[in-house]
Amino acid sequence: MFAFCTDPETLGNFQWLACYMTTGKHMSLYVSVFVVLALLGITAPVALAFGFGGAVAARSRIAPLSWFGKAYIAIVRGVPDIAFFLFFVIALDQFFEWIRHEVKCPGWDQPIRQGNDFIVCAQAKLPLSTSPQWVHETYGFFLAVLTFAIVFGAFSANVLFGAMRAVPRAQLETAEAYGMSRRQTFWRILVPQMWVYALPGLSNLWMVLIKATPLLFLLGVEDIVYWARELGGTANPRFTDYPHGDWRMWYFLALLVFYLGFTRVSEIFLEKLMVKLSHGQATTAGEAQRKAGA
Repeated sequence: MFAFCTDPETLGNFQWLACYMTTGKHMSLYVSVFVVLALLGITAPVALAFGFGGAVAARSRIAPLSWFGKAYIAIVRGVPDIAFFLFFVIALDQFFEWIRHEVKCPGWDQPIRQGNDFIVCAQAKLPLSTSPQWVHETYGFFLAVLTFAIVFGAFSANVLFGAMRAVPRAQLETAEAYGMSRRQTFWRILVPQMWVYALPGLSNLWMVLIKATPLLFLLGVEDIVYWARELGGTANPRFTDYPHGDWRMWYFLALLVFYLGFTRVSEIFLEKLMVKLSHGQATTAGEAQRKAGA
């Protein structure tokens, strides 16, 4: 990065550290921070959309749709998260390749399941072996986002379903008495009021999502925990030209500070959002605001 970094043996302590922290591999570490933030920024709204759809389906009067929504919510119980992540990333990858196989290779006369092997034609592989590296990385990130969204969407569906049921029934009946249709009651009364009941659970879910980002490595994405482990260990030429001892403790300490700082910022934002949502609501927090302003 710097002009004086040509010969590490001649550098002083500060210059050595400056050169060490700006190597290409460290740049990958810094980029991975933005990868994690991008994952959170994309996954959170997508998972919330999945969760909202699951909660609405669970409340549906159409029995098959209600069964589907409740089944989706039920997957959050009893199964470790890591099992979902390992399952969905493989299942989604094979599902996409199977669709491409059916479209691109209609004349294929061999079974795609041959023992334990999943075999599709070369044109159906995702991504293609001839694709550039960025395509492979983008596809891996896409699978990661979709996997996170499906899993955490089920958690958020559980939270939103409970929040919808927490809205006082009397308010819904009053809206119906004023002539509102079921659809109008849902969008104008139920949905606006449910968020104040859902936010505590969604806040906890956001914290869990932040802590789950190291699972990116299991999904084939080189995240900050991966780079911290590799760069902090006894270095080899594959990772740096600046050999050092076992510095993993310092790298993981930096990750601890990063995650604690990020969660603290999230807590401050969520507390302010809770105050805003509670304004005018017939809840404990809303009543406390009303009495404080009286």
